[in-house]
Amino acid sequence: MIVAGEYIDVTIGAALGISTMAAAALGNLISDVAGVGSAGYIETLVSRIGIRTPDITPAQSDLTSVRWATGLGRAIGISLGCIIGMLPLLFFRNKDGEEEEEEKPKPESPPASSSSV
Repeated sequence: MIVAGEYIDVTIGAALGISTMAAAALGNLISDVAGVGSAGYIETLVSRIGIRTPDITPAQSDLTSVRWATGLGRAIGISLGCIIGMLPLLFFRNKDGEEEEEEKPKPESPPASSSSV
């Protein structure tokens, strides 16, 4: 999402004059579509390493504890995915390509002398 948003901001965003937030929203859209498209591949990979979906009855799936566990698992998965998705931020520099520096105080000009004649 971050890489897509940055690319959109730099290319399409600059050409169309859209805001950084609009570019981020388009990057989020691309990320969401990629996530939906890759879900089946992830499930296949997880099943190949030995993690199987539990065999529970419809009555068991209606239990409050099962719904809580499902919701918590989804929340943890989304959170980890977002954290992993933020890793590209470690490699981006600011738009000027320079490291941000602390503002240095400007030297003061000498006081103006007033001369009376």
